[in-house]
Amino acid sequence: MTSIIRHVEIDAPADAVWDAVADFGAVHRRFAPGFVTNVELVPGARMVTFDNGQVVKELFLGVDHDARRLAYSVQLPQLSHHSASFQVADEGGGRCRLVWIADVLPDEMAPYIAGRMDEGLKVAKETLGRVPA
Repeated sequence: MTSIIRHVEIDAPADAVWDAVADFGAVHRRFAPGFVTNVELVPGARMVTFDNGQVVKELFLGVDHDARRLAYSVQLPQLSHHSASFQVADEGGGRCRLVWIADVLPDEMAPYIAGRMDEGLKVAKETLGRVPA
């Protein structure tokens, strides 16, 4: 299994960024608009439409508001396993760090998933950097 770990510093308070990250049904509006074009909530999951037209079911695994952590799992025929999480850490001075971790099988899917995570984080950094304090 490949573990992909990405992080980005954001010029916004951790609580404000966490509020957007934890809004499971609003990824397309609050987290990565344009990269994610639509989200439809379904029982226990969300159907996410990406900029490349791909539609993915993401199962909600859990949220820990105190730790500012959200976990989910992508369901795709090409993946025998996927679990991921976002966590927001306060860096002080009105800044935070967003950490995105994904565990993926088969290993051959890791470069694709990592590339999409990089694209998503680029949009998220720009979007969340505009979050009011």
